[in-house]
Amino acid sequence: MLHDLVEQYGPALVFVNVLAASIGLPVPAMPSLVLFGAMAAMHPGSVGTQLAPVLILSIFATLIGDSVWYLAGRMYGGNTLKTICRLSLSRDTCVKKTERFFGRWGVRVLAVAKFVPGLSIVSIPMAGAMGTRYRTFLTYDSIGAALWSGTGLIIGALFAKQIDMLFAMAGRLGRTAALVVVALLLLYAAYRWIRRRQLISKLASARIEVDELAKLVAAGKTPVMFDIRSNEKRKLDPFVIPGSQFADERQLDEIVATYPRDQKLVIYCSCPNEISAAWMAKQLNEAGFSDVLPLRGGMEAWRDSGKPVEALPDTPPPEMTVDDIAPKAV
Repeated sequence: MLHDLVEQYGPALVFVNVLAASIGLPVPAMPSLVLFGAMAAMHPGSVGTQLAPVLILSIFATLIGDSVWYLAGRMYGGNTLKTICRLSLSRDTCVKKTERFFGRWGVRVLAVAKFVPGLSIVSIPMAGAMGTRYRTFLTYDSIGAALWSGTGLIIGALFAKQIDMLFAMAGRLGRTAALVVVALLLLYAAYRWIRRRQLISKLASARIEVDELAKLVAAGKTPVMFDIRSNEKRKLDPFVIPGSQFADERQLDEIVATYPRDQKLVIYCSCPNEISAAWMAKQLNEAGFSDVLPLRGGMEAWRDSGKPVEALPDTPPPEMTVDDIAPKAV
């Protein structure tokens, strides 16, 4: 029955599955490619003849879904990344690492992004937001889609016998197997969601409000303010709160060595729930600083309240066309 189903509807099912995953629906696409590769190896005379069309369909489905995110990044810029950060089950710090990875290697990262969890969903809209030409985007995204799709089909072909055994066991279990698979997927999603909520709860320390910070600045009691957004975020939003200093939450030694432990510090970022800022504040508290607060709402809340912002010097506009983003030196 499975053989007949794959032979008749396999290419269409793979196309729909890969397209849904590329658009961002929580459905894994790799299992369908692995399954088709296994069926092609076990039935070369029937399913095997559809291997090349399935590879092409998978590539096209990936490009269609990725193009939607690319265009969203191109049209809405950093707002697309904020939306992804809010919806993603990944830690906000992981999203920030992805931004830095893209900033280091440029659009070429799309060739391997599918193999790195979380990298693809951020790097694709970022390519659009950074002004990468669509032709350049398609070139590297096509390479990545071909490598990713081909890898799934090859894995399925190599482990065809083992996969066949698993399906034979599942066939004996009947509907129980399907229920187990669904239950495992739901448990995994719940686990990721719970981990994120635990992180938010753990870092739910005190915050300084925008108006409170503005009053300190107006009274001449400006605290030391650290902007810890990634360089890529600053390119998309080249403004800062006046008087801010750039800092990296991964490198706290200089801050620890420069400021007295009773210095008032305010940290802001552009991530939901101020996760990165709260994490850095926690690290500084553990280092002995007694008055460290994340700014509630970050840069967006400050600007949305009508407070003054300062343009970064020598920062090209984010809508500029970029043929290639060359990798930086290590």
